[in-house]
Amino acid sequence: MLHQTPRTVLGRWFQQGLQVCALAALSFALAAPAAHAATKKPAKKHHQASTVSAKRKAAAPARKSARSAKAPARVAYVPERPSFGQAAGLHEVGDPLALKSSVALVIDQDTKEVLLSKNDHAVLPIASLTKLMTGLIISESRLPMDEPLTITQDDVDTEKHSSSRLTVGTTLTRGEMLHLALMSSENRAAHALGRTFPGGLQVFVDKMNAKARQIGMVDTQYVEPTGLSSHNQSSARDLATLVNVAHGDALMRELTTSPSYEVAVGRRTLQFNTTNRLVKSPAWDIGLQKTGYISEAGRCLVMQAQVAGRKLIMVFLDSAGKFSRIGDAERVRHWVESLGSGAHHQIVSAKE
Repeated sequence: MLHQTPRTVLGRWFQQGLQVCALAALSFALAAPAAHAATKKPAKKHHQASTVSAKRKAAAPARKSARSAKAPARVAYVPERPSFGQAAGLHEVGDPLALKSSVALVIDQDTKEVLLSKNDHAVLPIASLTKLMTGLIISESRLPMDEPLTITQDDVDTEKHSSSRLTVGTTLTRGEMLHLALMSSENRAAHALGRTFPGGLQVFVDKMNAKARQIGMVDTQYVEPTGLSSHNQSSARDLATLVNVAHGDALMRELTTSPSYEVAVGRRTLQFNTTNRLVKSPAWDIGLQKTGYISEAGRCLVMQAQVAGRKLIMVFLDSAGKFSRIGDAERVRHWVESLGSGAHHQIVSAKE
């Protein structure tokens, strides 16, 4: 081994130190780009996040549109169109009893005295009050009531698209059809009565109009036997005349005041009920009645009833609320019952 002097040793340490420094510098140099790259990665990630966010924002309207397309469309509420009476301003006419019907007439059946009158000459659609004339023609025709009649597609309502439990193919007797038409205002039954009349439907409608003229109904027109058409029109005075005549027919009295009725349809038994709840009320003595409703006519009601010992004919047309025609009848009944000895003076005031 050669002898190493301190200088030699120091030189070797110095060289080793330089090598260590060089290695450290090289490590630092190699580590620096990685560190620099590491510092840039979050920025790249942020850029990606921004891109995703932008894509989501761009897609949001499409998703919203897709959701809107899938969701059921909301249909705006369309209020019921005004009746003819409302359009004519008849509801603006007042009366002492604050009736909700725009047309009203109350007559003493025996004396013909007019107790209450409101727009009684106005000619309006009468809806199913039409069926009183339909029933009267059938009753007076003396056709066999036990003859079977069958509901056909011709009897299906294409005017108002109303429903019926009498399906096409249902067979009932003429008497049963008449009962349902007058008591529960069955449209298909009423139409079948006219359609199967000798000579056909048009002959039947002609007879309806001829009967109206015969009994003095000067403001009345019929175009079909159900009342679904708004072209079936009349006045309160004409309808009071019809009620008076129809009340003289025993079958009309019986069927219009029937509270309920059952018919056999195939293997089923169907129960039908009156459309006028006053028929079942012990407070009322009703000899004949009929209700009616289509939007053009409003709620309608005609009756013959005994009130406070008097036979009255009542006509209420174009009542605005579902139950207001019944309320108007109750108001008239209470009013007549309260007249007492001052009846004549109060009646004249009410008429005015």
